[in-house]
Amino acid sequence: MRESFVITAEDIAVLIDAVLRAEAVKPVQQAKRDVFKEYGVLGSRKDPPLTAIFYGIMLRLGVLDMVITDLTGSKSPYLLDPRLRAALRVFIYLRLFAKGRVRFDNWFRCYKKVGAWLSSRSHPYVGMWFVDTVKRLGSYELRPKTPDDELMLKYLLPPWYVKRVVGVLGMSEAEELFKSFLKKPLISVRVNILKATVDEVVGRLRSEGKVPEVSKVVPTVIKFEGPYNFDKSELYREGKIVIQEEPAALASIILNPRPGEVVVDLAAAPGGKTEHMGELMRNEGVIHAFDIDKTRMKRLEELMRRTGVTIVKTYVRDGREAPKVLGEEVADKVLVDPPCTSDGTLAKNPDLRWRMYEEEVPKQAQLQYELLKTAIKLVKPGGYILYTTCTLLPDENEEVIKKILNKEGSKIRLVPLNGPYDQGLIPGTMRVWPHKHNTIGFFYALLQKVEK
Repeated sequence: MRESFVITAEDIAVLIDAVLRAEAVKPVQQAKRDVFKEYGVLGSRKDPPLTAIFYGIMLRLGVLDMVITDLTGSKSPYLLDPRLRAALRVFIYLRLFAKGRVRFDNWFRCYKKVGAWLSSRSHPYVGMWFVDTVKRLGSYELRPKTPDDELMLKYLLPPWYVKRVVGVLGMSEAEELFKSFLKKPLISVRVNILKATVDEVVGRLRSEGKVPEVSKVVPTVIKFEGPYNFDKSELYREGKIVIQEEPAALASIILNPRPGEVVVDLAAAPGGKTEHMGELMRNEGVIHAFDIDKTRMKRLEELMRRTGVTIVKTYVRDGREAPKVLGEEVADKVLVDPPCTSDGTLAKNPDLRWRMYEEEVPKQAQLQYELLKTAIKLVKPGGYILYTTCTLLPDENEEVIKKILNKEGSKIRLVPLNGPYDQGLIPGTMRVWPHKHNTIGFFYALLQKVEK
């Protein structure tokens, strides 16, 4: 962002709307794009600096909310009017964290206009409360009150998560991981081999001014520096590239679905791995894709249409119900890529750190275990199950695999994975570490159903 970006009341209106929209629309990148497009900011000269401010706010939501509770006396920012909450987040960030990089064209005019806007949209007192709170920002000092506050301010992460990771890696290596979460990731796309070649895509990207780097792990994955407007990209619109990270692309390669096989994807949406398996199968065979999220399943279906994958049958149902729909021992391969804490993607999704809750981890782990049990019912003897997550927490990775092997060990065996990434915390599994491999965090465990 430019050193002295001058921000106006109109710019702040865009940011408040984007921050507000980001509460309801995920990923927040989509919320930001939608709002910027509505205001005519997308692709303009103001897009880069306002984008940088937006992501700065997302990265510090937990800290900003701590300041809100200090200034307002509210037990939680979520008890406040949503517009007030969004406006306070924007102003607190600009005043406390963007000094020297952003300056107001007229500070008094900016906060007065926002106060009036808030009063017009809700109760008149909301605008008055906002103005009073913003005035007190001038004398506010951000200081940790507890050891947990110190951890949150130092690492910009929930304290419980910091403690968990330090317990796995030790303090020194954990700090390297935390630093990697703050690095701007490269854009990663995978070439759709049904429609294009790597050389073709590399050439097109170079003609667009990019410097593409082909992955050494997955030769159809290409990385390059952003920004990149996928909405205007012919490669994307023509289905020649799919947005996907290198470790996610490797998952389908490990499972190795072949033409003519029956594959089940138990938590398929939004469809990156489903689509990749369709490519690897050369559109021969069938993929049964299950997911409970209607909106994300629509995105999956659109992805299949754009990329030309025609063998996917979709079911807006819980994957645990798949045996009732399809029967048992019907699949050659099953992919279990279940909902997880997703902390391996924090560099890409900065706001996610404030939506991770420790009490949700055992609930996720139980769902993951139940989906694995379902996969065992679905797969034929001799068939394979691949379990993957993008979390780094052992509770949702190695511990789930230990549990399924302990409970169902007579039916399945662990097929050892030996690279290209690191061995997991139990032999035979595999892990991707953001600070070591310069990509998202990931976990893999390959299981085979024992022949009767």
